[in-house]
Amino acid sequence: MRKIRWGILGVAKIATTKVIPAMQRAEHTEVAAIASRDLTKARAAASQLGIPQAYGSYEDLLYAPSIDAIYNPLPNHLHVPWSIRAAEAGKHVLCEKPIGLTVAETLDLIAARDKAHVKIGEAFMARTHPQWLRAAAIVRSGRIGDLRVVSGHFSYFNRDPKNVRNIAEIGGGGIMDIGCYPITFSRMMFSSEPSRVHAFLDRDPGFHTDRLASVILEFPQGHASFTCSTQLVPYQKMHIFGTTGRIEIEIPFNAPPDKPTRIFVNDEVEEFPACDQYTIQGELFSRAILENTEVPVPLEDALKNMAVIEEIFRSAAHRKA
Repeated sequence: MRKIRWGILGVAKIATTKVIPAMQRAEHTEVAAIASRDLTKARAAASQLGIPQAYGSYEDLLYAPSIDAIYNPLPNHLHVPWSIRAAEAGKHVLCEKPIGLTVAETLDLIAARDKAHVKIGEAFMARTHPQWLRAAAIVRSGRIGDLRVVSGHFSYFNRDPKNVRNIAEIGGGGIMDIGCYPITFSRMMFSSEPSRVHAFLDRDPGFHTDRLASVILEFPQGHASFTCSTQLVPYQKMHIFGTTGRIEIEIPFNAPPDKPTRIFVNDEVEEFPACDQYTIQGELFSRAILENTEVPVPLEDALKNMAVIEEIFRSAAHRKA
């Protein structure tokens, strides 16, 4: 059985603790190499995770003939530059969300993908989890009537000045880190794009990142609203309301890989067996390469999510003016 040989760009925590172990359990993925600008760190991660090859530079990984695809979990401002370099080296790319910092950057990445004839996708692992797919199917079935409202919340508390999420210059802040999730969830449930965006942001006086955001998205069929924060008690939930019913997703974003998950449909509970959404994401991406089909979250969708993010910042800035 053919497997896609993956190289990991960097030793980010999400890669070493979540994505790599999950991908190693997928049927068609092989994590063959990991790179860091510090060879010692790359070798340590490789030893810890049982990865055969370690590289002391990103370039060495990108041009390794034994590697088919790259997973890019670098800080946000490095998503597009290194994904473009990977594409130019002939590698397929699964890039962490958000895909970039701007719409313009994302368009550059699409152009690079098309020129190189490779596959590039955004790593929104939750979009491939069975609970999201089931919720979307229920909405489309008409079981809750006509969809009118999507609402939710996503927060955690982190004031570490060294954490990349708190560094404005490299794409830190709540909207980029976690606000992008309820945005893509709302777009997925409505199966359309918002026509107007209304946003209110509160910025940390020292970090200058958005630490609290309240957003309303106007869709042709109804409204989506959410709050996200990097300085609130950890919590997450998404609700879907139709004209005759409702859906609640109990743990919509960080679904545990070792426990069942639940959604509530009106007065009924639907339970999903434990599964790792990172394993599913890696498997589906690898199969898309092997079968020459579309990746789970293509750049065209990433571009639309990025456009909403830009509108959020534009709306908030206008209200401050």
